[in-house]
Amino acid sequence: MAAGRHMLLMLAAAILFSFTSSGKSHEEREPITRFKQYLRFNTAHPNPNYTAPVSFLISQAQSIGLQFKTLEFVPNKPILLLTWPGSDPSLPSILFNSHLDSVPAEPDKWSHPPFSAFHSPETGQIFARGSQDDKCIAIQYIEAIRNLILVKNFKPIRTVHASYVPDEEIGGFDGMAKFVESNEFRELNVGVFYADRSPWHLIIRAKGAPGHGSRMFDNGAMENLMKSVEMITKFRESQFDVVKAGRAANSEVISVNLVYLKAGIPSPTGFVMNMQPSEAEAGFDARLPPTVDPDLIRRRIAEEWAPAIRNMSYELILLFLWQIIEKGPIRDYKGRPLMTLTDDSNPWWSVFKRAVTSAGGKLGKPEILASTTDARYMRQLGIPVLGFSPMANTPILLHDHNEFLKDTVFLKGVEVYESVISSLSSFVEPSG
Repeated sequence: MAAGRHMLLMLAAAILFSFTSSGKSHEEREPITRFKQYLRFNTAHPNPNYTAPVSFLISQAQSIGLQFKTLEFVPNKPILLLTWPGSDPSLPSILFNSHLDSVPAEPDKWSHPPFSAFHSPETGQIFARGSQDDKCIAIQYIEAIRNLILVKNFKPIRTVHASYVPDEEIGGFDGMAKFVESNEFRELNVGVFYADRSPWHLIIRAKGAPGHGSRMFDNGAMENLMKSVEMITKFRESQFDVVKAGRAANSEVISVNLVYLKAGIPSPTGFVMNMQPSEAEAGFDARLPPTVDPDLIRRRIAEEWAPAIRNMSYELILLFLWQIIEKGPIRDYKGRPLMTLTDDSNPWWSVFKRAVTSAGGKLGKPEILASTTDARYMRQLGIPVLGFSPMANTPILLHDHNEFLKDTVFLKGVEVYESVISSLSSFVEPSG
């Protein structure tokens, strides 16, 4: 069957919208209680607790009669799959996805402990690591389905799945990457769109002869490295100028950010100040939109940023997998950019847009996600994916200190997902 005739909804903060919230934020409601319970599980790397949140999600699924299955392709890294059978299992199913893990938090930089789910009675803000990225949508899925089953007695035509995967924050190699290659995934019948940028972690190393701190000579390690840093900085500025001129969104250009420098000869009091080191190193976080040819960037790195003629070397690194490779695919199996159509030529987009609008939402302009999600593994198979998170009028605090989500925003998101789930699971494309 042709790609584009199936649908997977990968919920991540890629499409923003606005709505008007109502209700009293200080009133505790059961969905908020369950959200706070889920937020209190410490799923931060490098040692995320996956067992407890998976058990909690299973208990919530059982309470409303959903089917569930846990899969482990790597020990201690479970994938949870919830299923709500549709009346016509022959139709391609719909998959909603979120991830179990979160990035680390620095507790001393937070106003409240990052896994306490402190709930301000004055503002309705719920402070917790993962409240925006992306534990909110994990619970909103279940709460929306709960309301559709128990309150509205809704029955989907298409089967609805919700998956909860590990390790998204460190690349998804032991989670979504293995899941999409499995027989279990193929049996979901999801079908064999906007996009993510592909993350490249670049390390550049320079070598040179050591020398006295007072000497000036050519091709020292620090001199060679700083030439590379200056070139990369100029390239970054050229990309950022396009954004500042309004010609592209932040996520539509290549970003390259210096994240660390390592050089110098340690001493008991710090560093030896009268000796130039023979080695120096810099690390960069680069993100490529799917419209960019990765081979062109590889050539730029090899010929300009880290040329061997200046005693330079480089690595493109997968987190915790020290390989020379970009972190995940940016093109599908036919070589096309991994992008989902977000116009009326895609009937799923039209249904999705109407569902959000009918729930009182207003979609903003679809964008390429500035960061990266597991959606790229799905898109590589030709499966259309939309990234979406209903967080209106909320400062974007993903990976930041004092991450929070207001209770009224969370509850409105549940309402939006009710509309999205019921609309997509009821949609049957016209024949022909």
